[in-house]
Amino acid sequence: MSKIQVAVVMGGYSDEYVVSLKSGQLIYDSLDRNLYDVYKVVILKDEWYFLDENNQKHAISKGDFSVTPGNRETLRFDVCFNIIHGTPGENGILQAYWDAIGQKYTGCDFYQSALTFNKKDTLAVLSKYGIPSAKSVYLRKGEEINTDEIIENLGLPVFVKPNQSGSSLGISKVKEKSGLLAATEMAFKEDDEILIESFLDGMEVSVGVIDYKGETIILGITEIVPQNEFFDYEAKYEGASEEITPARIDDETRIRVEEIAKRAYNSLGMSGFSRSEFILMDGIPYMLEMNTNPGFSPASILPQQAKIYGISITDLCGNEVEKALNKN
Repeated sequence: MSKIQVAVVMGGYSDEYVVSLKSGQLIYDSLDRNLYDVYKVVILKDEWYFLDENNQKHAISKGDFSVTPGNRETLRFDVCFNIIHGTPGENGILQAYWDAIGQKYTGCDFYQSALTFNKKDTLAVLSKYGIPSAKSVYLRKGEEINTDEIIENLGLPVFVKPNQSGSSLGISKVKEKSGLLAATEMAFKEDDEILIESFLDGMEVSVGVIDYKGETIILGITEIVPQNEFFDYEAKYEGASEEITPARIDDETRIRVEEIAKRAYNSLGMSGFSRSEFILMDGIPYMLEMNTNPGFSPASILPQQAKIYGISITDLCGNEVEKALNKN
């Protein structure tokens, strides 16, 4: 019986491509070679290429996502394992393209990807399902910024963040009114829309939620203890935080977090890996965002949670491939 042809698709158009390459390598190494022939495909702004066993690049045909490596026959993939963080793999662009050419892929569909990449819209939808979030002000580039009004509405400190950006890029914590405009300029470098959110003084937790063997499960609740002011890029990817799994919370709070995280996942019609961020304040989980293609390098939170939960990376990744094969 011939094996399933799986392309692990990594890279991306944002600064997150470095993390994506590490995530892709772990998935490439972990997929069961008794079941799958596994290949590496890298998607960057300037080139899409297949990387052969000799690390030689071969251009991917964008017409049907196939590749013809050297003198060998054309290779078409049964499944693309999407592990691109940020655009175009986490905001729906790649998924819409794959849908158009009939290519099967892991993770959620283009609509869920596009929605969850937009923090404002995600929180607005989830509020209808009774999931709380911080008070916020939404601004588009070029709009007048009334700092007095914003601070009167939200208080200080506030968080200023790009509406559509991953990995905490462009986020800052503002403690004084004088720093607000500079923070908005930094956020606008990452996106044309930004959110200014009221400060929630509580514990940050990161909750892994996946659909595994037909059931929505909580992989784990990880407590984030950043050495910096908050869980920024350095804290996420350069070791400037302590990540404690399971989080040091009582059973009642844990059950509440699990219930809300599952509700958020199911309400959005999610599939595949996800990591939701919450601030716990007075026992109530306030949602910050949901990542639909979270970091999956050996140091990332989701693989750590899977290990503690008792699901091997091989089984976790194999489950994603099998679901993708059976998707209509």
